[in-house]
Amino acid sequence: MIRKLAYLTLTGALLLALGFGLSIYSSSEEKAMADNGNANYEIATLAGGCFWCVESDMEKLPGVIKVVSGYAGGNEPNPTYEQVSSGSTGYRESVQVTFDPARISYAEVLDHYWRHFDPTDSGGSFGDRGFQYTSAIFYHNAKQREIAEASKKALDESDRFDSPVVTPLIEFTTFYPAEAYHQDYYKHNPVRYKTYRYFSGRDRFVDDHWGDQADDVIEAARDNALVTGANKAFVKPDDATLKKNLTPLQYKVTQEEGTEPPFDNTYWNNHDEGIYVDIVSGEPLFSSTDKYESGTGWPSFTKPLVPGNIVEKEDRSLFSVRTEVRSKAGDNHLGHVFDDGPQPTGLRYCMNSAALRFVPKDKMQAEGYGEFLYLFD
Repeated sequence: MIRKLAYLTLTGALLLALGFGLSIYSSSEEKAMADNGNANYEIATLAGGCFWCVESDMEKLPGVIKVVSGYAGGNEPNPTYEQVSSGSTGYRESVQVTFDPARISYAEVLDHYWRHFDPTDSGGSFGDRGFQYTSAIFYHNAKQREIAEASKKALDESDRFDSPVVTPLIEFTTFYPAEAYHQDYYKHNPVRYKTYRYFSGRDRFVDDHWGDQADDVIEAARDNALVTGANKAFVKPDDATLKKNLTPLQYKVTQEEGTEPPFDNTYWNNHDEGIYVDIVSGEPLFSSTDKYESGTGWPSFTKPLVPGNIVEKEDRSLFSVRTEVRSKAGDNHLGHVFDDGPQPTGLRYCMNSAALRFVPKDKMQAEGYGEFLYLFD
């Protein structure tokens, strides 16, 4: 706990002092579903030590809609980080994973979860010791319990670890989102996060026990994910077909990592309600609710609509180091992400209009994107 407290940012402390911490109470699976706008989504509530790390690991999964860091399993209403850190509230640092079961199963979510912490440690998680850092699976219904029991048994019988798996399976009761500065900590404070994670020993443990298999679930889910709005598996066309179906500018941007001119592109000044999808694959990428005027002349967003549909890569072209943004299924160049955006994310996803197609709100249902209409309620 002392180590983790040392890495909290001044921004986080100020947010807490000003009362910007989240205190939304989710006491049932039904309410959690409603809060995410789609009754077909499912919720997994998991504890695996530091929620900064669990959140970042779970957000990588295709089919995951969002991950929220918080506190699960206790009785005290609206707990604060300081209260939970005392270890006496009955809460564990946890995450709630909202996922689309049409794209990834609960069993796959658990399979990935097991691979990124030490399930044999009953006293905490790596350098963070105490009840609040112990692991747990909070099942939401009988089916989740059955799947979790089978998953835990399979892991225990695999002889992957020298000690037995001690992660308990607990019926879900309560979950409170953590304060705002804890959400997406790894994105907003990348240097502090990477330093904390390195010295915690988590990655060394994962590498020692899983090696190249640590992210097998991600690769398998990518191969099988249903990523288009109409829920059909996407197979990227060959280069000749792409050249035939795309305009020269669209091809240059998406396939050759080109850049369109600022203030002279389709969506830089678009203010209509709707979502932006990949021009080739159709996978949903951004929403008008997260679009803002950056002054750059390109469409800019504070966050992706479906984080799992975005891939970020280091780009060392143009004599600088930038972070390229690509679509996952389409594997198309979209633009770059920078850390000079507005709050609450502090990010600027600077995209090329030529890589996107805008789907207006009134056409989303007909085109198979009705699940995102909740954004405009």
